[in-house]
Amino acid sequence: MRPLVPAIAALAALALLNASVTFYDVWPTLGVEWHGHLSGELAIAVLLLAAAAWAGRRHRAPWLLRTVAGVWLALVVGRYADVMAPALYGRPINLYWDLRHVAAVAAMMTDAVAAPVLVAGVAAVILLLAVLYLVVRTAFAAVARALDAPAPRAAAVLAATVVLAVAALQAAESPLPRPFIVAPAVSATYWHQARLAADQYARGRAPVAAAAPLTADLGGIRGADVLLVFMESYGAVTLDRPVVAQPLAATRDRFAADVAASGRQVVSAMVTSPTFGGGSWLAHVSFLTGVETRDEAANITLMSGRRDTLVSVFGQAGYRTVALMPGLRYPWPEGAFYGFDTIYGTTALDYTGPRFGWWTVPDQFALARLDVLERAQGDRRPLFLFFPTTSTHAPFGPTAPYQPDWPRLVSPEPYPEPEVAQAMARVPDYFDLAPSYVSAMAYDFATIGGYLRNHAGRDLVLVLIGDHQPAAAVAGEGASWDVPVHVVTTRTAVLERLVAHGFRTGVTPARAALGPLHALLPTLLAAFADIGVRTAAPAPAESVLAAP
Repeated sequence: MRPLVPAIAALAALALLNASVTFYDVWPTLGVEWHGHLSGELAIAVLLLAAAAWAGRRHRAPWLLRTVAGVWLALVVGRYADVMAPALYGRPINLYWDLRHVAAVAAMMTDAVAAPVLVAGVAAVILLLAVLYLVVRTAFAAVARALDAPAPRAAAVLAATVVLAVAALQAAESPLPRPFIVAPAVSATYWHQARLAADQYARGRAPVAAAAPLTADLGGIRGADVLLVFMESYGAVTLDRPVVAQPLAATRDRFAADVAASGRQVVSAMVTSPTFGGGSWLAHVSFLTGVETRDEAANITLMSGRRDTLVSVFGQAGYRTVALMPGLRYPWPEGAFYGFDTIYGTTALDYTGPRFGWWTVPDQFALARLDVLERAQGDRRPLFLFFPTTSTHAPFGPTAPYQPDWPRLVSPEPYPEPEVAQAMARVPDYFDLAPSYVSAMAYDFATIGGYLRNHAGRDLVLVLIGDHQPAAAVAGEGASWDVPVHVVTTRTAVLERLVAHGFRTGVTPARAALGPLHALLPTLLAAFADIGVRTAAPAPAESVLAAP
């Protein structure tokens, strides 16, 4: 019985090591499950250890085991990132530009999470990695001990060879029956990331093509303030997924009532965002420039040159251009590229009320504070406002209570204490974010609707766009990249032109997308033109910088 112990331990170790790089996600959680697939990389590791045992290089075994265990730990981490990114964010991971945002996320968490909690979280991650490494090294040591004997070594070499042969047949798309399936190699994922980095680095250094001037006749909205609101995480899930759409139906109706009560009308449509689950700035730059921008390399290339933007178009037409950025805590050089006259970030907004979740400034306060700041400017030019919301950003809570008394928002006590306590008690469930998402969306729709009511006599055009779908944990597995767009105004000629282009009257858009988000820019500019002025057909939207 004793000679069987190393063989049994080796088989258990092989099963553990195999499962550690062939698991799949359990949507919509952070959990994983095994589908019985095999690992070609484990077969290669077994052949390597068998060769070392056959050569009698026992004096090099500790070094070999440490190296193999370290590489294997990298494969485990890579596998987890590879299967989780599409499930949670609706797109594959791209280390070249995903990693550059780690510092910003870390800074946000440092500011939002108590120091002891943050330290404990970092320590837990380090401890987890250390434990995983020890487990992996112990498992490979058990395999190495079993391979010292000739018979187990021969069996292991044969089994590993069969696994690699099956992997080769799969790669060749052979029609032969496959009783076993070899999972995709994690090392291929790292190789793909290296190729992405090289490709995007090369594209980032390529000469920037000269941009055609972006000109527009804004006579159809002359004198009106224009509010461009990018509602964070507002996606087609609000119509497509019943668990989200049904509780938001009443919210959508109230928003329609707010629009009507303000004396305005609304038309709606659906467009396709260049990003999913994150990367809001890619949606912003795509729309503001009319150039589809799907990744950070394209974004950098675009911003490295000079070109007109929607902001500069309004500035040239005599508008005061303002960015309302409640989530902006650090310098924002992109503001100069766009051409804003003024940028109101977190510091300028000077919010001193209670903090709800990760985001300091609630969206309703940001709009209330904007009115105060703009009155102090005394600038009588019409306003073009760019406002990306933050209260609907993941993890969607706790959500601030809606305050019907808008002037109170800018007072020292913006909310009644019982309402604050009730709001703080609604902590997001990270394994089921849909209820928190619904609450956050309802809050922002109430905020925008309330703002329209409070400015019922104001001549304005509101363009409300979703920047991207929420993460797949909310949007659903395999969800589309579509987002709604609403245009609210009293300028009926503008609305009629949009309806002629495919918009639908009311707050519920037709489900089919009109096209990509960046193509919406020329459509809106054409609708904003003077109805008495003959205008040329809008230039086609660009997409030369879009990632394949």
